[in-house]
Amino acid sequence: MGQPADGGLFMPENLPQVDFERYPEELPALAKQLLAVFFEGDTLADDVAAMVDDTYAFPAPLIPMTHLGPAYLLELFHGPTASFKDFGARFLASAWHRIHKADEAPVTVLVATSGDTGGAVAAAFHRRSFARVVLMFPDGRVSPLQERQLTCWGDNVTSLSVAGTFDDCQRLAKMALADRALRAKTQITTANSINIGRLLPQMTYYAAAAWEHFRRKGEKLGFIVPTGNVGNVFAATVARAVGFPIGSICIATNANDVIPKFLAGSGEVARPVSLSTLANAMDVAAPSNLERLSALYPNLKDFNAAIHAEAVSDDEILDEIRQTYDESGEIICPHTACGVRLLRRLRARGSMETFAVAATAHPAKFPEVIAQALGGDIVVPMPPSLAAILEKPVQMTPIPNDYDALQKALLQK
Repeated sequence: MGQPADGGLFMPENLPQVDFERYPEELPALAKQLLAVFFEGDTLADDVAAMVDDTYAFPAPLIPMTHLGPAYLLELFHGPTASFKDFGARFLASAWHRIHKADEAPVTVLVATSGDTGGAVAAAFHRRSFARVVLMFPDGRVSPLQERQLTCWGDNVTSLSVAGTFDDCQRLAKMALADRALRAKTQITTANSINIGRLLPQMTYYAAAAWEHFRRKGEKLGFIVPTGNVGNVFAATVARAVGFPIGSICIATNANDVIPKFLAGSGEVARPVSLSTLANAMDVAAPSNLERLSALYPNLKDFNAAIHAEAVSDDEILDEIRQTYDESGEIICPHTACGVRLLRRLRARGSMETFAVAATAHPAKFPEVIAQALGGDIVVPMPPSLAAILEKPVQMTPIPNDYDALQKALLQK
């Protein structure tokens, strides 16, 4: 379903406790064992190992970042679309391959995207006979390269350029998922992080990284996660809650500072409208997965004890890309820069906890921002898999910020 009929979000009924030291250290093997716990009794229980084999064809390495004390980058961008979203999207596609029956009409996979989700889902579901993908992205609010990645598919992928923000796209998607009359005409699911099937595989790379570090150093590993819709942070929180040796979890947002303000006691769960920033995939005014974190920590005091959050400005993003390059030779994307800047702040305040910053996307996806920060002479090589995708011709349809327009697109054959 992707989303319950009442418009809420699915949550695991309970979070099982595991003995992490009995788990294998290699990511795919660990993922098979950990995900199997969540699929007990499910019709897909016997398929978990095969679904992991379909998904984890690329690594998530910990790269030392010694210029900022005991720290790493957790590189999550080695998949086909150079984004951490490849893990969840490929797992979801593998699940639907097994759920869908041959005599059923294709399922419509509806996606609202602020940059990377849509490309990852399109790559995972492209030319799959059991699915039709409909991508919605905010017109003019994704990078040129991201827009090309969202619109170069054709076949069973329809790309809709919406005259609005990401939050408008997400609102339209939720309306469609909750529309009983529409769902009676066509089967719809979603591949956004509102779908728990997108988030469960994401917890595994945090679990594996924490276990690897614990084996080497005998200490817990903290994580700093750049995020907009907060799904990636929820995944890290679940990995910690079930028993993996994870220390502090910190959220780094861009100027869309809903989470830091919420934790400061404002009571606000959304901005009136999202701000357009250099870290555009995080331009979210109403982060859906705040509801899931609030379900885990209904008391604000407990929430603050469990998760720390700070916002990072565009000027700081550019400065951090420059500083990181000058100090280490590493080029990071604008989203990762939010996480590294938060780490730098924590070091300035005296924290010496060992952290891994989630490097959520390859810097080659943001050439304009890299050029703005480092100058036009610095060119980041494009990953071959992403370069191949971008050779495809562009196909997209503009629509107004209107539910009737989306309904019409969804019902087109």
